[in-house]
Amino acid sequence: MRLPPLADLQAFALVGKTQSLTRAAALLNVTQPAVSKRIRALEAWVGRPLLERRANRIRLTEAGVAFSTTLGEGFAVLQGATDALMKPATGPLRVRAYTTWALRWLIPRLPQYYRLQSDHTVEVTTSLLPVDFSADAVDVAVRMAPGDARLPGATRLWRHAVMPYAAPILAEAARANPAAATQLASLARPQDWPAWGAAHGIAVADRPIFFESTSLAIEAAIQGMGVVIASPMLVAEDVRLGRLIPVGAEPLDTQDFYWLLLPLGKVRPEAAMFSGWLLHEISQQEGTGIA
Repeated sequence: MRLPPLADLQAFALVGKTQSLTRAAALLNVTQPAVSKRIRALEAWVGRPLLERRANRIRLTEAGVAFSTTLGEGFAVLQGATDALMKPATGPLRVRAYTTWALRWLIPRLPQYYRLQSDHTVEVTTSLLPVDFSADAVDVAVRMAPGDARLPGATRLWRHAVMPYAAPILAEAARANPAAATQLASLARPQDWPAWGAAHGIAVADRPIFFESTSLAIEAAIQGMGVVIASPMLVAEDVRLGRLIPVGAEPLDTQDFYWLLLPLGKVRPEAAMFSGWLLHEISQQEGTGIA
C-alpha cells in the first residue's frame, strides 16, 4: 500500500475542516509552521497544489476540497471504529432527522450499517424542531439550513435541489402543460413550487395541495393525485422502479443544504462511526452535490 505519511494526511484533513492553519495547529498541538511544512510535504508527495496561499488566509484548491472531504470521512470512520473497539456501547445511538429523509433515505440503508457493525443499534426519531444537544436525548442530527449558515459542530451533506415528478399516468400531460397539473407539496417547504416556477417561467398554483411531510406528498404523487416537487435524491428509487417520472427541466438549487450535526465537545464513538459511514454513503450516491 503506497500512502503519504499519516501525520501529513491528518494535518491536511484538519486544515480542510477548520479552513485555518492556526486552528489545525492548535488541534494537533504543534506550531503553525509545522503544519505548513506537513502540507507542503503532502503536496510534493501527491504532485499538485492543495492550498492557495494568500496574504493572510488560505483557500483549498478544487483538488484540495475533494481530497480533504475524503480524508475527513476516512479519519471519522477510523476514529469511530477505534473508539468503539476500546469502549463498549452505552445504549442505542440516537439519531434525529426529518421524517422524509429518515423514511426514504436513511432507513433503507440502515441494514448496510448493521452489516458493518454489531455493537450498537440506531434509534431514529423525527422532528422539524431545532435540536438542543444539551437538553435533548440526541447523539446525531440531520437538519436543513442555508448553505452559508453558521452551525457549530456541523458538516454540509448535500445541496437540496428540487424538481417536479409525476406517476406515469400523469407524466405526459404534466410535461406538456406543467401549469395545468395539480401540484403537491409539503407544508414544511411551501416555497419550492413558486421558486421552481419562477426559475423556469412556468405558472404554478396559488396554493398547491399541501401535506404534512414531503414523504406524504410523494406517496400521493405515486398514487396519481398530481405532480410533487421533491429532491432527486429522495425519489431516486421511485424513479428507478418507474413509479415516478421527472416532468420538469433541470433541478432547481434551493440554496439550502442538509447538514450533519454533532454535539460540541466529546462525541460518542458510535456517533463518530455513524457520521463517517453517513458521509461515505452520501459521497457514493451520484448527483448528491456534496460539499
